Amino acid sequence: MAAKKRLWEPFTKSLMDEVHRWGCMKQTGVSLKYMMEFGSRPTDRNLLISAQFLHKELPIRIARRAIELESLPYGLSEKPAVLKKCLLSQNSTLIDGHEVRDWYLDSFRDVRSFPDIKDMNDEKEFTQMIKAVKVRHNNVVPMMALGVQQLKKGMDLKIMYEDLDEIHQFLDRFYMSRIGIRMLIGQHVELHNPNPPPHCVGYIHTRMSPVEVARNASEDARSLCLREYGSAPDINIYGDPSFTFPYVPTHLHLMVFELVKNSLRAVQERFMDSDKVVPPIRIIVADGIEDVTIKVSDEGGGIPRSGLPKIFTYLYSTAKNPLDENADLGVADTGMMTMAGYGYGLPISRLYARYFGGDLQIISMEGYGTDAYLHLSRLGDSQEPLS
Repeated sequence: MAAKKRLWEPFTKSLMDEVHRWGCMKQTGVSLKYMMEFGSRPTDRNLLISAQFLHKELPIRIARRAIELESLPYGLSEKPAVLKKCLLSQNSTLIDGHEVRDWYLDSFRDVRSFPDIKDMNDEKEFTQMIKAVKVRHNNVVPMMALGVQQLKKGMDLKIMYEDLDEIHQFLDRFYMSRIGIRMLIGQHVELHNPNPPPHCVGYIHTRMSPVEVARNASEDARSLCLREYGSAPDINIYGDPSFTFPYVPTHLHLMVFELVKNSLRAVQERFMDSDKVVPPIRIIVADGIEDVTIKVSDEGGGIPRSGLPKIFTYLYSTAKNPLDENADLGVADTGMMTMAGYGYGLPISRLYARYFGGDLQIISMEGYGTDAYLHLSRLGDSQEPLS
């Protein structure tokens, strides 16, 4: 109990009581369709309603994550101290001495201490405050990834993959909630843009071309491959460039970038010392009635059947880990800077797909290659998955 008390020391008992009270309240999910329709008229009245909604909703979501970060270690394994050290108590030289859990408590306190929002002056101040909250949490992904890497170092691999389902479930809930919090804040902030790009409602592009986004993401991934290996396979994209539907381009870019990056690495490493012609990566965009599906196909040798259940876990990566205790975490998207990493690309991409009612599936043929199917809900009426 002493260790637990020490973890919570900087925060008052009354704050902690309030965190637990708000963490028990019901969350309210919103859909892509609702965000788009509501945000299409960013009048003062609508901005005020949006801010008032966030003033009540954000503390509930933030409190739930803070509580989970507090209680995560207990009962997970016979080594709770290892988990606590790995996931909560990071080296003070890494990010200004802060811990992930402290960021959530600081953010909860900031939002809860803000007075009721009654007019547009209040709304503007509130918007600036939640912008700062979003920035505060920029480095959560690499920070948590570092914790998981430390966890991997200290535990038996067999135990880790078989018995740590709770870790994976926790991280799925944690990152899905983070996607939602950042989407809600970012959408509200972007509605204040006096000169939004054409066909954009906050973060949502009402006429997004998946072929165009796939092309941009592929070019970014290929540039990375060229930098890292000195050469890169070609990428062929098939689909109608004029086909559009409402979606969040930054989310799709992230997902396609990760899938193409994985394919490029697999093909590059398989054919690096070969005289054979390097086969291209193929991307097919299909527009169905319910879903828009993007297939990324490679001939990179595939994944063994025994490895397939692990590819969506946070403790699995076939690549050398780019992040260690001496890494500089000053860059918010450290994980996007290298060709391969700490096993986060696939599980987080699947969460982004599922956030708006889609999914990500991987089918592999060992000895040949892998097909990734990214399903995006075309209807946009799926509620956020909340837990």
